[in-house]
Amino acid sequence: MTDRSDETPEKTAAGGPSPLALLRGAREQLVELTGLSPESLPRLERTDDGWLLEAEVTELVRVPETMSLMALYEVTLDPDGLLTGYRRLRRYERGRSDRR
Repeated sequence: MTDRSDETPEKTAAGGPSPLALLRGAREQLVELTGLSPESLPRLERTDDGWLLEAEVTELVRVPETMSLMALYEVTLDPDGLLTGYRRLRRYERGRSDRR
């Protein structure tokens, strides 16, 4: 018998993708479209049309690393987790604090 206590289900009880499956799928789709790999996904929100998430990526690597150019992207997904759109919200140097 296999212990599955550490595995996360890919579907929720309602039949839709689990939040973890959504995040994994969105990350893969964004990398395929942009070539940019998210370092973090700080926001995931259900909307009337599906899902909305934000992805933080490194757009330009600089030395020292604190001067690298970062970007925050907004990603929209349909209810099944398929990417329907993305846009860059802002760019900033990694070492800069958030003004919000």
